[in-house]
Amino acid sequence: MSALAQNNYSGHFTRSLHDVMDAVGKKWDVSFKYNVDTTGRQLPYADFRVRAYSLEESLNNICKYFDFNWWKQDDRVYKIKPYEYPRRHTDEGQQMLTYLSSLYHNRIEFENRRDSVKREVRKRLEIDSYMEKLVHKSPILSKVRKYDGYTVQNICIETLPGEHVFGSIYSPVIKGKHPLIICPDGHFNGGRYRKDEQLRLGTLARMGAICVDFDLYGWGESESEYGKDSHQTDRAHVIQALNAEVLLDYMLKNRKDVDKTRIGANGGSGGGTHTILLTVLDDRITAAAPTVNLASHFDGGCPCESGKPVQLSGGGTCNPELLAFFAPKPLQVVSDGGDWTASVPTLEFPYIQRIYGFYEAQNMLSNVHLSNERHDYGINKRNANYEFFTKVFGLDRSKWDENKVTVVYPEVLQTHL
Repeated sequence: MSALAQNNYSGHFTRSLHDVMDAVGKKWDVSFKYNVDTTGRQLPYADFRVRAYSLEESLNNICKYFDFNWWKQDDRVYKIKPYEYPRRHTDEGQQMLTYLSSLYHNRIEFENRRDSVKREVRKRLEIDSYMEKLVHKSPILSKVRKYDGYTVQNICIETLPGEHVFGSIYSPVIKGKHPLIICPDGHFNGGRYRKDEQLRLGTLARMGAICVDFDLYGWGESESEYGKDSHQTDRAHVIQALNAEVLLDYMLKNRKDVDKTRIGANGGSGGGTHTILLTVLDDRITAAAPTVNLASHFDGGCPCESGKPVQLSGGGTCNPELLAFFAPKPLQVVSDGGDWTASVPTLEFPYIQRIYGFYEAQNMLSNVHLSNERHDYGINKRNANYEFFTKVFGLDRSKWDENKVTVVYPEVLQTHL
């Protein structure tokens, strides 16, 4: 039967998807990029799905039939992609935050939900069942390498039987008690060995903070243990959280130079998502700076961020609410104009400000928004976090100089089991 013959009542007004999208593009003078196969796809009631007054409502009606979604690239280009459960449109994020805000009108109502959701997050993540299986063996520690104002020591801890977390400890050379910052890693090329991460942790160490980073599950040395594909599993979500907790426990129990009243968390991109998760899981965190990750409309596109359905907790939540549970502790959100965090100043940050208002602690909350920047952990983002941790942890501003940090080859930061 021809396409024309099907475009009637008895044929359910069916047209080919190709023809429909071509007509929609011409009507609104836009073009489409496809991350889906449209070959041979037929759309029933095709013309009835098009809304003359709205391109995007038309795209909603067309895409949902095939479990596709659309994403605006610019005023003239839209991308058609498969449905992604962690990713939504900005207006859906707005609706979510409006709904969540309606659930609590004061501190007591907020804390009741906070406590309930935090318990459910732990349950959905299944982290407690993993923690019960920890082997509690002594770590493998490398020799301490001395640099200008700081030291680095590699650490490897067997967590579960036959499984390890691999990381490095950056420490100040000066004696005394120091704040500790746990630094979950993101998906930037080079992992925790990349230049900007070494610069960041080395600089913070020179300024007086002990910093610990570690491989993503299935990245770096972890790849040789689990395989690269392991990162694309929901197990990555819980193991990365587990690894952060294991390292935090070790540092607090074994390092006498750690000030237990000053414990920070700071990561970028996927590391920012895990920074948020760590604030939900561990009340020992006293200051946090998630960077280029926060959005009400994006939970994190990797299974290591959204593989366990923690966002279904409490009948539905999102990263801004999970982060708001950190109130009234010091919190800085770094965002930019070139990724999904572009909405933070007008959407997510005002939502969190309201929560901090329940505690009269708005002065403990800040947003550094770099509207002309893109998704990375560049110098301006690092500087924002140096400033934040200097303020909340009393770091030595005179030691703030990335030029004093020695960047080494990845092999130097590895344990080599």
